[in-house]
Amino acid sequence: MKAVVHHTYGPPEVLRIDEVERPVPKDDEVLVRIRATTVTRTDTGLRSAEFFVSRFFTGLLRPKQPVLGLELAGVVEQVGSAVTEFSVGDRVFGVRSGAHAEYVCVRERGALARIPAGMSFEEAAPACDGAALALACLRKAGALDGRSVLVYGASGAVGTAGVQLAKHFGAHVTAVCNGKNVELVRSLGADEVLDYEREDFTRSGRTYDVVFDSVGKLSYPRARRSLKSGGAMVGTDPGRLWHLPVLALLTRWIGDKRVGMGITRYSKEDVRLVKELLESGSYRPVIDRTYPLEDVVEAARYVETGQKTGNVVLTVA
Repeated sequence: MKAVVHHTYGPPEVLRIDEVERPVPKDDEVLVRIRATTVTRTDTGLRSAEFFVSRFFTGLLRPKQPVLGLELAGVVEQVGSAVTEFSVGDRVFGVRSGAHAEYVCVRERGALARIPAGMSFEEAAPACDGAALALACLRKAGALDGRSVLVYGASGAVGTAGVQLAKHFGAHVTAVCNGKNVELVRSLGADEVLDYEREDFTRSGRTYDVVFDSVGKLSYPRARRSLKSGGAMVGTDPGRLWHLPVLALLTRWIGDKRVGMGITRYSKEDVRLVKELLESGSYRPVIDRTYPLEDVVEAARYVETGQKTGNVVLTVA
């Protein structure tokens, strides 16, 4: 089968299409023929080893897993002997590493569900990763019903999901993004939208119960002045893992404002929740650009500009 592989760390140009062995499902797995996947900020970070600490998990000198990709949408091609939830021909979406390929095996108990009726593969593929990251952070903040939440970086994959999820959980949402995306973010349900190119929310004097940094560019000292007493700043960017756990621990004992770090665990329960929200119209993944799998290098270059709105999708012929 064809897959996008990288055998060294580096720029997008280290990626190439190659023939690799097609996986065979175990008894508790399904084989999915992938029709669409995504290029995420996580993919580009792992490929470039932007944060050296990631090499302790992905391979110190070279990648242990040469095929990137997390999100997928496709068709069940084969099922293991113990599988009862899925059948051959089911249209499914979810999360599984190694998704930049024509096929991937996913455990029946893994982060996989059927695609809602009427939804295309391209629409379903980017539904899970941003939502899972946002859910992990928002849950750290506690119950959101009736509380005020500011989403910083509200036009990215995690931010667009965070705006919609916070609204679903009953929060009053203030979104911060660049000027070109103000109307888009407002259409996602944000109660207020601030253009960071014209206004610094930390200097407005307004305070919020929760400040959700969805892009890893907001320092706690800067955000602290915008938190109410008892409020929390939450974030999940790997580039800040060195100090977020320390701040999370310190703020449990010092002061009246907290720091929380979302730890993402891709689960079937979360994928099922995403499916319910898609079906109810409470959530829709935002798609910026779509590329064929063969143009993965160009897609990765675009993601690395930091200018994407929502998600970048790869279609697999």
